Amino acid sequence: MEYHNINPVYDKDSKILILGSFPSVKSRETKFFYGHPQNRFWKVISALTGTSLPQTVEDKRKMLINNNIAVWDVIASCDIEGSSDSSIKNVVVNNLSEILKETNIKTIFLNGGTAYNLFKKYNKDIDIDIIKLPSTSPANARYSLNMLIDDWKIVRDKL
Repeated sequence: MEYHNINPVYDKDSKILILGSFPSVKSRETKFFYGHPQNRFWKVISALTGTSLPQTVEDKRKMLINNNIAVWDVIASCDIEGSSDSSIKNVVVNNLSEILKETNIKTIFLNGGTAYNLFKKYNKDIDIDIIKLPSTSPANARYSLNMLIDDWKIVRDKL
């Protein structure tokens, strides 16, 4: 069993929530979201917000907060082989009620199909706009960075 070891990033001004499935091995090592150097999340968010690519965890946290973006994951713990979403079993989900209560979040974006499917399965009581986006993971190789940025532009529209 692997456990989520990263606190959610948000503040009272957060307008959107981006949820992944579960942190990769690299993210669990660095103790921050999207820590794999090939994951395009930070490049996409930088392009959408017109900010320079953050290098440190603190820079990444500031970029999210300064742009009213909250980030967390659907899963609190699970059995997983490495970073493979397809191997996820025995899911325990994160409780999203606190983050939703303390913020002004009107839209939840799901980073990839696994996050979307798990969210829909375990969060039937959450009545907020839900939008599935293509995964920024390097495993989603058929999507170029430009394709991701184009599909993720809806994030900017909600900020």
